[in-house]
Amino acid sequence: MTLEERISASETHVFKTVFPNNTNHYDTLFGGTALSMMDEVAFIAATRFCRLRCVTVSSDRIDFTHPIPAGTIIELVGRVETVGNTSMKVRVDIFVEKMYEESREKAVTGIFTFVALDEHHKPTRIL
Repeated sequence: MTLEERISASETHVFKTVFPNNTNHYDTLFGGTALSMMDEVAFIAATRFCRLRCVTVSSDRIDFTHPIPAGTIIELVGRVETVGNTSMKVRVDIFVEKMYEESREKAVTGIFTFVALDEHHKPTRIL
C-alpha cells in the first residue's frame, strides 16, 4: 500500500450531536470538550494509520472560526498530514450542520502530533 493509500484508508469520520450538557454559558460547544473530541479522533486516525501504540505529544494550533450551537450535528474528520520516523501530524476539522436545514460549515481546525511507541514505551519507527 502506498503512503497516500494508507493515509486515505486511515481517514476517520465521527458524527456527534451537541447536547446542552456539552455547552458553555453562551449555549455553544465548550472549547475543552471540542479539544477532547478532536484529540480522540486524531488518536484513532493515527492508530489506524500505523497500527502501533500512539500518544499525543502536542497540539500545534487550534482555530475556532465559528461557534457550534447546542442542538447541532458535528462531524469530526481526522487525517494524517505528515509522517516522520517516529511521529506524525494529524489534522482534525470539525464541521457543523444544523439539524433541520441543508447547511454545513467548518467551525474548528487543529493539528495534533503523535509519537508511536514500542512495547517498552520508547519511540519506534512508524513505517
